[in-house]
Amino acid sequence: MQETRPGSVTLVLGGARSGKSRYAQQLAEQSRHVVFVATAKASDEEMRAKIERHREDRPKQWATVEEPLDLPKVLAEHEIESEAIVVDCLTIFAANLLEAEGEDSAAIGGRVEALCEALRTAQCTVVLVSNEVGLGLVPETRLGRRFRAAQGRLNQIVAAAVPNVVFIAAGLPLWLKRSS
Repeated sequence: MQETRPGSVTLVLGGARSGKSRYAQQLAEQSRHVVFVATAKASDEEMRAKIERHREDRPKQWATVEEPLDLPKVLAEHEIESEAIVVDCLTIFAANLLEAEGEDSAAIGGRVEALCEALRTAQCTVVLVSNEVGLGLVPETRLGRRFRAAQGRLNQIVAAAVPNVVFIAAGLPLWLKRSS
């Protein structure tokens, strides 16, 4: 297990059910005071069940903040008193951005850049979880293809902005980028 240093930022990428969230949690468990930022909205029964499963998997002492869009604000509000912040996940964040901003790519880009700036200046350890959606099938619908493109761009931009990137496959980490 790679150790994280205070103030380090790590992007944890992987496919669906690859062990990303579990690995991110293991990175954050090194810290005493952790804030978990959930980007998902309980929009249907399946999502409610997934949210509940994730709640049960996290340590009970972790604080939870539910925020679908304004991640820079959450980081600013919690980075001083927290040793670590876990954001799970950027995939849902991307979907929320598309829902909120529609076709306005400049607004989406502005929100992503604001997130990257907050990550560059973070005062605590930050661990971000995101799906790598480009390894699967080409979506049949225009919206699906638009989401996949937006998610791929988001992952590339965040990966370029942070010092650590790890890819998880079958629960195993492959470090793509690691600060020294």
